[in-house]
Amino acid sequence: MSTVNWPEFVAFIQQHQRFVLTSHLRPDCDALGSELGMAGVLEALGKEARIVNPQATPPNLAFIDPHNKIETINETVPTADLLAAPLDALLILDTSAWQQLGPMREFIQKFRGAKAVLDHHVSEDDLGATSFKNTTAEATGRLVVDAAEQLGVPLTPAMAMPLFAALATDTGWFRFNSTTEYTYQVAAKLTAAGAQPASIYRDLYEQDTLGRVRLRGLILARFELEMDGRLAHTYVRASDFAQTGALPSDTEDVINAGLGVAGAEAAVILVEQ
Repeated sequence: MSTVNWPEFVAFIQQHQRFVLTSHLRPDCDALGSELGMAGVLEALGKEARIVNPQATPPNLAFIDPHNKIETINETVPTADLLAAPLDALLILDTSAWQQLGPMREFIQKFRGAKAVLDHHVSEDDLGATSFKNTTAEATGRLVVDAAEQLGVPLTPAMAMPLFAALATDTGWFRFNSTTEYTYQVAAKLTAAGAQPASIYRDLYEQDTLGRVRLRGLILARFELEMDGRLAHTYVRASDFAQTGALPSDTEDVINAGLGVAGAEAAVILVEQ
C-alpha cells in the first residue's frame, strides 16, 4: 500500500479514548520516536496513551524518553495486568510481523479492544488489526507527523524531538534513496516545532560507551566482501559482548559501515544469540 486511508485512521482515533501503543523487539529510533510522538498527539486530543514494548529501551537510546513513559511487558507491567487495564484501543507502530512482537504477542492476541497498525514496511502478517500502511514512506515517524496534521494537532517540542530522531535515523541522516523533497519538508516542520538536530545527533552518536566502541572494532575487522564486492558481511559472536562489555543493542547502525565500502550494494551482519 502506497497511501494511508487517513479518513479511516482519523475515525479510528476519534472513536476511542484509552490507547496502548507498542512496537518491535530491538526498538530503534523509528519505533520509539513514533510511539512517543503518537502518544503526544493522542494526549493533545484529550485521550490516554500508554506505551508498552516487548523489550526495554536500550541505554544508548534512553535520551529519547526523558520522562520514562515507555513500559516493558512482563518487566514493568505483567501481561495479565495490562489485559485487565481499562484500555479500548491498541496501535502497533513500525512493524506488522508477529516475529518482531515477541512477548507482546499474548497481549495482542487476547486484547478485546480495537486494533490497528501504522507502518511503512512491506512485510505483513495478519495481526487481527486494521492496517494503515504506506510502504513508500521513509519512516513510520513521518507517518505520525502526517497523522498529527490529519488530526489537527500542532506539533510540540516534546513530539518533535523523538519524531525527528525517527525520521533522521531511518533515512541514514537523509542520505538513503528513500529521502525525498517531502522528507526535508517534514524535517523542517519538526525543526520549526522545536526539534534540535545537533542535540539529537550528539545524543545518538557522540555518547558511546567504551564497550560499544570496542565491539564496533571487532565487527569492522570481520567485514568481508562477496559477489564481486557487491555484498559486505560481518558477524558478532555471543561471547563478544562479555569480552567488550557491550550490549546487544550496541550492534545498531554498525551495518551501515559495510554500505560505506566502495562498490557494496548490500550489507549483512549475523548476530549469534
